[in-house]
Amino acid sequence: MPYIKSVCVHADVKSSIAYILNPEKTEDTLYTASLNCLTNAEDAYLNMKMIYEHYSCRKYNEPPPLTGKGWVKAIHYIQSFDPKDNISPELAHKIAKAFALKTFGEECQIVIATHVDKQHVHNHFILNSYGIDGQKFYANKNSLDRIKEYSDRVCLAFGVQPYDKSKGKGRTMKYNEWENKKHGTSWKEKIRIAIDSLLGSVKNLDDLTCELEEQGFTVKRGKYISIKAPEQKRFVRLKTLGDFYSEDILCERIQIALDENANSSRSKVNDFNRIFYERIYQVGELVKKNEKIPRKYFKNQPYILHNDFDVYTLSAQLAVINRDNIHSLGELESKIEKFTAEYESARQEVNKLSEKLSQFEAVEKQVNRYFDLLEKSELSEAEQLQLKMCGSLAERCNIHSRDGLQRVEKFRKDTSEKVERLTEQMNGCKKLYDTYVGIADTYKKISEGDYISNLIREKKQQNENQQKTAAKKRSR
Repeated sequence: MPYIKSVCVHADVKSSIAYILNPEKTEDTLYTASLNCLTNAEDAYLNMKMIYEHYSCRKYNEPPPLTGKGWVKAIHYIQSFDPKDNISPELAHKIAKAFALKTFGEECQIVIATHVDKQHVHNHFILNSYGIDGQKFYANKNSLDRIKEYSDRVCLAFGVQPYDKSKGKGRTMKYNEWENKKHGTSWKEKIRIAIDSLLGSVKNLDDLTCELEEQGFTVKRGKYISIKAPEQKRFVRLKTLGDFYSEDILCERIQIALDENANSSRSKVNDFNRIFYERIYQVGELVKKNEKIPRKYFKNQPYILHNDFDVYTLSAQLAVINRDNIHSLGELESKIEKFTAEYESARQEVNKLSEKLSQFEAVEKQVNRYFDLLEKSELSEAEQLQLKMCGSLAERCNIHSRDGLQRVEKFRKDTSEKVERLTEQMNGCKKLYDTYVGIADTYKKISEGDYISNLIREKKQQNENQQKTAAKKRSR
């Protein structure tokens, strides 16, 4: 029975992040996560600050005005579970991550924490008011209602019943139905329980209804799906079971459960990506201690930890490794070979089509010229020669009027569109190829064992050169 509330953060975002990431509340940060920022208070704040200031053109740490609350810099959401639901910290944290992604999207900046220091497990979210794509998030009654609905849908996908809207004001079911549900004797409740137990093990609505039939339920398919439990006298439509059992909402809940199962089946940290995690931390320590040459990734931004070229590159490569679920150098090299083959195949096809495109363009031009010359009353000797040459082409192409050119024009346009699509495909392959080759090169450099030592050596060499230059100046 999760409950959602929100608090707008107008002033100190860093303190809010630090509060929810408190190790004493999250079992030494075991139950913490983030999206599009790092999972520690200092770095998460700097990540969010950069995005907020870029899109809002205001300072993230500006104090609130003397009157009024000022701008909303972040939104603090709290998702609480009833102790009676007996939600484990692991399940609550899974729900938190799925809820954040489903509700706010892949472009949001958000820090997630599950607190286990109280009798009731609860989740905290600090959402930057701007996403990395510039989308603005608003905190008002309408947005909170929508977020509560997403919370209920995600919780249902994990088998956690939402807040009971039938209590008190706003009751949406008849008293006898509510009483039966309370004692577990309602036919509708039996169907709801059966449906909830199948989420995560079915791929779509058809699978769900087939599984229900296997369990002895009777399903009637038509414009609406109706279900009858064993010994039940009348069918009931799915949408009459409650707000979260209509066909479209069930499809969404099934997809949420499938996505979570897919994420859970992946190994979050493996021998391959662990190397990148370790190097990001090590390079970050060098940056903090000023033991590597500072190199900006974004030239117009101040040099900070996440604007270091090496940190940024390693982080971007790790994001691709995790996104594409790469576990070994062999898998990476297979992807490189795959995109090499796809690029070459597309390139050869583009070459063939480009030749045809040139032919269609030449036919259009010359046959148009032929009809232009036919319409002239007098022709020069050169024009008579052109008429003969272009007429011969028109004859070979079986074009006897300007209307006949429409066929050639259609072929040209279709061919041009194919070339554009294939060129776009080639560019995509080239981009992914370059990305994977870059990851492979970095991995090989790291595997050689001198990746960090080279950065330190490079910094020492720079210091020595600066000292020699300064000594020469003093000796003059």
